Amino acid sequence: MLKILLLEDDKSLNRGISLKLQKEGYEVLSAFGVTEAEEVFRTNQIDLIISDITMNDGNGLDFAREVRKKSDVHILFLTALDQEVDIVNGYDVGADDYITKPFSLMVLISKVNAIMRRIESRQNGSEETGELYAEDICMQSVQMKVYKGGEELNLSKKEIQLLHYFLEHPGQIISKEQILEAVWGLDGQFVDDNTVPVTISRLKKRLSSNEEGEYIKNVRGLGYLWTTKVSKK
Repeated sequence: MLKILLLEDDKSLNRGISLKLQKEGYEVLSAFGVTEAEEVFRTNQIDLIISDITMNDGNGLDFAREVRKKSDVHILFLTALDQEVDIVNGYDVGADDYITKPFSLMVLISKVNAIMRRIESRQNGSEETGELYAEDICMQSVQMKVYKGGEELNLSKKEIQLLHYFLEHPGQIISKEQILEAVWGLDGQFVDDNTVPVTISRLKKRLSSNEEGEYIKNVRGLGYLWTTKVSKK
């Protein structure tokens, strides 16, 4: 059974989310503060962390940052902080997704299910193997690692998944809706309008030596385009 760590200091909300996730077939370990969450994570094999950001005894961003130093566990933020800078900060520490309050419980469950499907797919060995090359960029699909000029890039999981999707479709104009479906596993009504452009902007800057992001081009009114040739090995 896949295991979820739920870090939410609102006890009523924590209980409600936990019950719904349990009905979906997941084991949920609840924590009401950062200190408690650190202990739960240390003593259990967690598949997904759902975390608030602002709490009495600490900060969810700091907790996620520490988790990322030793684990690639999936992280989903659930928070009232809804400004673009907040979303960017969330992805910057390694979040896979970011949901703002107030939120739909159905949307949360849909996002969790999408993440868990990818986890199960990877565990079953059904994900594509091999390496993808685009100029000086190398992506190892199995290890989910990306190198540029021989040096590993520190990308979030969503950035890696997004890059993988682009590398699988070079020279094709990809719409925002296609990206949402492929990377987030959901249609547009469940995702913040800024999520895709913010993630793409961050990926551009990480891949490029300048601010223009020569690998990914924005095609006005249509979507995005990976501009270089890609080879597989």
